[in-house]
Amino acid sequence: MKEIELYNDHFQNFKKYLNCKAQLIIADPPYNLGKNAYASNPKWYVDGDNANGESEFANTEFFDTDKNFKPAEFMHFCSQMLAKEPKNGLTDEDLESGEYGTVKDENVGGKKKSQAPCMILFCAFEQLHYYIELGQRYGFKHYIPLVFRKNFSAQVLKANMKVVGNCEYGLILYRDKLPNFNNDGRMIFNCFEWQKDNETPKIHPTQKPVPLLRNLIELFSDKGDVVIDPCAGSGSTLLAAAQCGRRAYGFEIKKEFFKAANERTLRFIQTRLF
Repeated sequence: MKEIELYNDHFQNFKKYLNCKAQLIIADPPYNLGKNAYASNPKWYVDGDNANGESEFANTEFFDTDKNFKPAEFMHFCSQMLAKEPKNGLTDEDLESGEYGTVKDENVGGKKKSQAPCMILFCAFEQLHYYIELGQRYGFKHYIPLVFRKNFSAQVLKANMKVVGNCEYGLILYRDKLPNFNNDGRMIFNCFEWQKDNETPKIHPTQKPVPLLRNLIELFSDKGDVVIDPCAGSGSTLLAAAQCGRRAYGFEIKKEFFKAANERTLRFIQTRLF
């Protein structure tokens, strides 16, 4: 049975639950949009038409924790949850500690494939440089920018501006060594196509497509590795990790999202839920 666990708790308490570290962290933290969450989204108006007046979503937040999320605190804890970079001469005690993820001693050193961990972060375009700066503050010395291109836009209320956004953005953050990368000799561009997900129940306003998450997980981790999502939301990362044969752990502070992830998304896999 795949080892997948979702906790209805804050990621600050990860040491209470986990005795292992992540090879890969995937996170979609709150954007601190507050009451401007729906902004140019048609949901701002009844039936998406401004002629009908404002809807119940106008001047509302996605969730009440969005306005007071602390990115620096978040990055601090992510730096602790991520496994250490492998080094030559790991002892049995090192391997048993869980600090180095699932790496085996024979897989480190020399010219063999990198086993270094990394973090993938979804964020708004305006937040890119801020998270790069925070990453460097907490040991993530290097980054690769990511663009996720959609064939649609949620900014339809800005259509009269002629140019509307159809992309989401993110970062690959890593320490010293390039991360474990499964490209099979292929060139991978930092612009990914946004893969639609018509199978996974939609239970979260910023839910990411499971096919896209599977693609990222398969690129930056191996089977049996640990994947952690500190802001699990709908549990999509955990579902994708299970489908890829990874061990996954998630934290979701909002009870309604935890309950929905438990009942509607994670019920598709055999799992232990806390």
